[in-house]
Amino acid sequence: MCTYETQRINIEGSAKTRIGWSPVTDASIYFDHPVHFGHGHALLVDILSPENGPAARVAFELHPESARRLAEAILSTLENTPRELFAEYEL
Repeated sequence: MCTYETQRINIEGSAKTRIGWSPVTDASIYFDHPVHFGHGHALLVDILSPENGPAARVAFELHPESARRLAEAILSTLENTPRELFAEYEL
């Protein structure tokens, strides 16, 4: 069953897309039927730059456990990075 629960967030960064490196400003995260991944459902993540069109989109279709490991690795990396390296950001 699809949850149709979609999280849409604003992000700031860059991603390598079909058109090369592109700034990215938006992300959508949801659990639904994947297009390519060979399972009935997956965690889907779309990272995009709407002003640059569909070619400036990066998409992930992840097994739920892979999605958890990725999220945990991101959080762990941020927690274990020395605070002084974040000095240029307003966190």
